[in-house]
Amino acid sequence: MRLVCLLTLLLTALTCAFPGKNVEEEELTVAEEPTSTKSRFAMLDDVRLLANGLLQLGQSLREFVHKTKGQINDIFQKLNIFDRSFYQLSVVTSEIKESEEELKKTTSYLKNNNEEIKNLSLEINTKINSIMQERSQLQSKVWGLEERLSGLSESLLSKEQLSEISTLKEVIIAQERSITDLLKAVREQHEQLNYHKNKIKSLEDKLNFASFQDTAEQKEDSNLEAPNIFQYLTNNSTSASIVTNGLPIDCNEIFNRGERNSGIYPIKPNQSKPFNVYCEFTAEGASTVIQRRQDGSVDFDQTWEKYEEGFGDLEKEFWLGLKKIYSIARQNDSDILQIKLEDWKEQKRSVEYQFSLQGPDSNYTLHLTHLSGNLPNAMTNQTGMKFSTKDRDNDNHTDINCAQSYTGGWWFNACGETNLNGNYIWVRPMGRMVRRRGICWKPERGHSYHLKSTKISIRHTPEAISFR
Repeated sequence: MRLVCLLTLLLTALTCAFPGKNVEEEELTVAEEPTSTKSRFAMLDDVRLLANGLLQLGQSLREFVHKTKGQINDIFQKLNIFDRSFYQLSVVTSEIKESEEELKKTTSYLKNNNEEIKNLSLEINTKINSIMQERSQLQSKVWGLEERLSGLSESLLSKEQLSEISTLKEVIIAQERSITDLLKAVREQHEQLNYHKNKIKSLEDKLNFASFQDTAEQKEDSNLEAPNIFQYLTNNSTSASIVTNGLPIDCNEIFNRGERNSGIYPIKPNQSKPFNVYCEFTAEGASTVIQRRQDGSVDFDQTWEKYEEGFGDLEKEFWLGLKKIYSIARQNDSDILQIKLEDWKEQKRSVEYQFSLQGPDSNYTLHLTHLSGNLPNAMTNQTGMKFSTKDRDNDNHTDINCAQSYTGGWWFNACGETNLNGNYIWVRPMGRMVRRRGICWKPERGHSYHLKSTKISIRHTPEAISFR
């Protein structure tokens, strides 16, 4: 708009500076001579006006050119952006096409596999049907042969011989019953003899302990031999000198006597019957191993009686026994329960609890307080729980027996998924474990920790918190 106004102004100035002449005026100038002579040049003001107009026109044109260049540059930038976007879109499109081709190939491959699987399943079904038919045919043939044999036996043997055979069978059955009754009577007598033998041993134990106290008060030689009642312990003990110096109450006392070799030793806690334990010695002290799993050589799916008395081999896999564990634990207000586990990736972890164990009247109720360790705490829910086996259900589950479902005896709390006495299952490094059936350690809301080996031990702590 501004440019149009300038052009209009310029034309007006030119018109004023150079006015036109018509024909009449020319004729008039020829006919008449003017009185005064006019100038052939434009006036100075008109020239200045024209120059200003031209100058403004040039400036306007220059601004217009600059503005147009800027607009053209913007257009080029937008075109470049559009080109880049179009290129990126083309690249994405090509990638999508490639992915689509791969998906088509994968789909066709899966279809082929599905067809192969279907064909294999059909072949397997036909083979199974043929096997079942053959089995039924064999069964019918066997039944026919049995009938023929029975018929032949009846035809070959007379009635008298058959009656003799039947009477002989009855005699044999009667003899078997009498032998069974005799064996039962012998077993009862053997149990009675064992009962009286145990009574005699307990009396001898009390007499020997009294004599041992008398000799200690009289400051006699401490190297006297132990009573004969303990001689059977020396055969399986790591150090026979322990027996000759009087039986210790636990592994800690053996450690204090100077023993440093881990192994099997006899102990006699709380004036109970002496029994062997596996003592593990380190630089810090001693601990008593009460359970070990390492290769599945021992079946831990045992009855309540077995879990009370103990089973296994102290040098390999074993469960020490609830009675023995209780006799060790009751000597102090509380001990440290240490659990060491190794998974199938050969990663070893451990955890420690302060614990106490109640006696058989409470079904060996367990009390735990978590102390330390790099193993996730999974035993908190077991505190205050009674021990359960497949033939004695003491868990909190109202519908099922957890020991039967999970196998092995343990302090189950409505089952849960932590059980160190379950069936030993071999697991490949990338394999999966059968749920509820193996040795597992699963904390609340955590992943199961499938185990290759376990070891549970007790060590004495002088500064203990009482649970009772």
